[in-house]
Amino acid sequence: MGQVVATAERVVAAPAERVRAALADYAGTRPRVLPKQFSDYRVEAGGQGSGTRVHWRFAATSKRAREQDVEVTEPDGTLVERDTRSSMVTTWTVAPADGGRSTVRVRTTWDGAGGVGGFFERTFAPRGLRRVYDDLLGRLERELT
Repeated sequence: MGQVVATAERVVAAPAERVRAALADYAGTRPRVLPKQFSDYRVEAGGQGSGTRVHWRFAATSKRAREQDVEVTEPDGTLVERDTRSSMVTTWTVAPADGGRSTVRVRTTWDGAGGVGGFFERTFAPRGLRRVYDDLLGRLERELT
């Protein structure tokens, strides 16, 4: 068993504070920018940043879907989403970039399977998740511009 890590990064044409606020808006912006891999989305508590609890169904592939119950915290200016049903943790970091733009970085980690299945998970899952995040970040940019 080893840790699996998926990352994505994008420069978004909006100021950092606006991007951070949009990512932390689980009751408004976030459901509008989620790609098709997310369904059954509902806010169970809060809705804005730290203290929010949200549920969604994430379908990495047509045959591999999981229910996620996510708790949100905001340590050190980051947005951290912890799935209470698994070891999955997603960290969103937004930094100012030149020209009123922002650099958004997302990093997801989880404890992967062992053996041959774990090898394939560590090899292919990060690529698939990166594509989902690229889609989400593109939708976020379109929402904000």
